[in-house]
Amino acid sequence: MAAKNDDWFEKLQSELEKKKEEILKDISTESEKRAELNKNIIEDFWKVWIQFNNINVHFKMEPPHDRWVAYFEEFPTKWVIRKDFDFSRVWEISLVDISREQNRVGDSLKVLYYNTDEGEKLRMIFEFSEGEKYDKYSGWKRIYSQYILYEAPLKNASIDKIREILLKIIPVWYESHLKGDRNIIIDYVKKNFPKGATFTD
Repeated sequence: MAAKNDDWFEKLQSELEKKKEEILKDISTESEKRAELNKNIIEDFWKVWIQFNNINVHFKMEPPHDRWVAYFEEFPTKWVIRKDFDFSRVWEISLVDISREQNRVGDSLKVLYYNTDEGEKLRMIFEFSEGEKYDKYSGWKRIYSQYILYEAPLKNASIDKIREILLKIIPVWYESHLKGDRNIIIDYVKKNFPKGATFTD
């Protein structure tokens, strides 16, 4: 009887070991894919930061350059990436407009990762304030809306598709600053992309 029990338990151990190996392989693959995407997106966002900075428009970027740049050979255009920075552990990348004109503070482009029942997904959004409302318990709160620019399971996420969208939206955002008209970017986003979440802050 003991031999049968041992046999059953050996089978169970074998199944558990197989399951562990499958999951560790999936986690490793996801981590590698996230690292590759993040490295490209972070450097792309930094290049966008430079372009806006050249016309005296100031953005805040997350993660900030002092976390992933070892040093600049020439600030801000030539950098060397830190060898110890783990791109796979970045869960959100953002460019946030901090211009005070026309309520632009908080207008932002974000890439974030989240888990679903089907697995990890990447989402790129444009987020902006649509004004304020008064709450009798907490006072004035800003109302933010998100529009979904791109979304895909992590395993299928494409840097080429992300860049295609950036190639469309960044020039519109840039134009809106050059012309001093925030509605240019807001109208473009509302017209061309599906609405996501609305929240107050």
